[in-house]
Amino acid sequence: MTQLRAITYTRVSTGRQADSGISLADQHRVTLEAIERRGWSLTHEYSDAGRSGKSISGRPELRAALAALAAGEADALVVAKLDRLARSTVDLAALMAQAKRQRWALVVLDLDVDTSTPAGELLAGIVGTVAQYERRLIAERARMTHANRRARGLRAGQKPELPQELREAIAQRVAAGEAYAQVARALNDAGTPTARGGKWYPSTVAHVARSVALDAELAQVTA
Repeated sequence: MTQLRAITYTRVSTGRQADSGISLADQHRVTLEAIERRGWSLTHEYSDAGRSGKSISGRPELRAALAALAAGEADALVVAKLDRLARSTVDLAALMAQAKRQRWALVVLDLDVDTSTPAGELLAGIVGTVAQYERRLIAERARMTHANRRARGLRAGQKPELPQELREAIAQRVAAGEAYAQVARALNDAGTPTARGGKWYPSTVAHVARSVALDAELAQVTA
């Protein structure tokens, strides 16, 4: 039987690394013990110290670990606790799907999850189903909240950051039949920045046009 090459990932969000059961030392110990029990080999240890778990983009060591797995430099990722890796079932399901797609195993010790085993694969399917359900619930809550705000004559989203004149000019061009991509190209050619100072894309143009249309609907409600 081929010996799997494993990497570990540990994280603490603050300098208080002695919190019960989640210090870096504790995480290193339990992950290494798990690798030894399985007869796997350790190839690298990745650790984000003082990093929030809010997003993967803010955790360079986790990004490096996932890149190593995607490149085939390791066969398994071992973490001590779910909250060191993901913040929700949705996040966990996405990582499990990535692991399956790229053919590496994910081991989460506090949940007794090991996708290198048949039982782990079954659990991954269950987690994916639960995550899909949670996403639908979140979308439904957002839809109801937006509908309620529209009914009260309020904006469903955040206040527009673009100048009103520019928003209306974009909406008029879209209403006149110009394609989103054509409008985006014209704005970029003219050096017109987006609200965040970036480039225009068809999706950005579509968002502005929908926003202006929503404002018009709200104006009719409150008239």
